[in-house]
Amino acid sequence: MDKQLQFDLSYLQMAGIWARNSYSKRLQVGALLVKDRMIISDGYNGTPSGFENVCEDENGVTKPYVLHAEANAITKVAKSGNSSEGATLYITASPCMECAKLIIQSGIRRVVYRDSYRLDDGIKLLERAGIQVEQIDAATIEKFEKEIDDAQKA
Repeated sequence: MDKQLQFDLSYLQMAGIWARNSYSKRLQVGALLVKDRMIISDGYNGTPSGFENVCEDENGVTKPYVLHAEANAITKVAKSGNSSEGATLYITASPCMECAKLIIQSGIRRVVYRDSYRLDDGIKLLERAGIQVEQIDAATIEKFEKEIDDAQKA
């Protein structure tokens, strides 16, 4: 297996684990921002700091002020003083249009995602901006996890 693919699969797997921190009932999304094979930021969808950890209203609709995982990761790295220029964003769901704009402006050069969001306008915008976009589906990740388990048992 290609070494870059191994890293991509591992980071996507970690983003999936990170998504579990979300309080969202509808969809938990996780993101990792990686530069020079170091995780420089992380995020999951949720409310802004200081708000209650309730992402949906009483009708099950996502509250308008909930931040997406990639927005949380990008703002977190900005707050830290690190640069996301040239980084790769690993995310469990493809970015929406609003997050795609943040990705472009933050200098991220590559986006690797697992699941497709219901709209693909964010992906189209990233591609138009020259950002490398790749999808690695859940079946490929599961196969990778099985190979790791088998190797550990041997």
